[in-house]
Amino acid sequence: MSKLKPTIFTGAATAIITPFQNGTVDYACFGRLIEDQIKGGIDAIVVAGTTGEAATLTHEEHCDCVRFAVEQVAGRVPVIAGTGSNDTAYGIELSQYACEVGADALLLVTPYYNKATPKGLIKSFLETADKTDKPIILYNVPSRTGCNIPLSVYKELAKHERIVAVKEASGNLSAIAELFAECGDAFDIYSGNDDQIVPIMSLGGKGVISVLSNILPKETHDMVQLCLSGDYPSAAAMQLHYLKLINTLFCEVNPVPVKTAMAELGFCGDEMRLPLCEMDDGNKAKLLAVLKEHHLL
Repeated sequence: MSKLKPTIFTGAATAIITPFQNGTVDYACFGRLIEDQIKGGIDAIVVAGTTGEAATLTHEEHCDCVRFAVEQVAGRVPVIAGTGSNDTAYGIELSQYACEVGADALLLVTPYYNKATPKGLIKSFLETADKTDKPIILYNVPSRTGCNIPLSVYKELAKHERIVAVKEASGNLSAIAELFAECGDAFDIYSGNDDQIVPIMSLGGKGVISVLSNILPKETHDMVQLCLSGDYPSAAAMQLHYLKLINTLFCEVNPVPVKTAMAELGFCGDEMRLPLCEMDDGNKAKLLAVLKEHHLL
């Protein structure tokens, strides 16, 4: 397969948190977070994804967050809207809205909870691609969804002109290497795990969709740029330097630690929606200690 498809972004994209205050989305804070990301050199913004607590946003909030991000960014970097759902029809509704308000691309997670057979995955993704007009990034995160995209499904979906990229967060480097070998000329492939940025870039990845970059946009961008320039020893040194911080940001379910860290750093409040809640005291103490080790606090 020859890749004649658009590249949505090259570099580091932030899977941005959604700040809340008194039970509602804090748009003033959201705007500041977006500006901080762009100032830090981030290459794209992903709104209403897992890290943005999309699962507990109302329909109106989900749409408003996408529209707000598009308007705030104002074309300076690509805005990628998380619009996947376990209900394909609802996901298409969200996706069509995101296209209408000017999102540059869609991020479609595999159906969660009800999951799907390989045939069901293909039909669901193709249905969305056929009913929208923006490029699509497939999102494979079986630890969250209970559903993995097998290579056979990737091969079939690669044939669609608007399915242009993959966010791979399976953690399985052997399977990701196979994906590069079989479909790397048909998809752009992004790391979906901050602890695997450099390994995936070394296989030919175009970048990362990152949680770490909520806190460290410049550093995450710089790590990817070192890979793109071929300086893998320096990139690996950065990967290892931040590895403890990356791991600590996942000591509890994402985005609880990163939102807690950002609150401690003064970026936003630490309000989350149930079933997400405040960190365990022991884990929070570990997180604060690591932030201090990196001179962030």
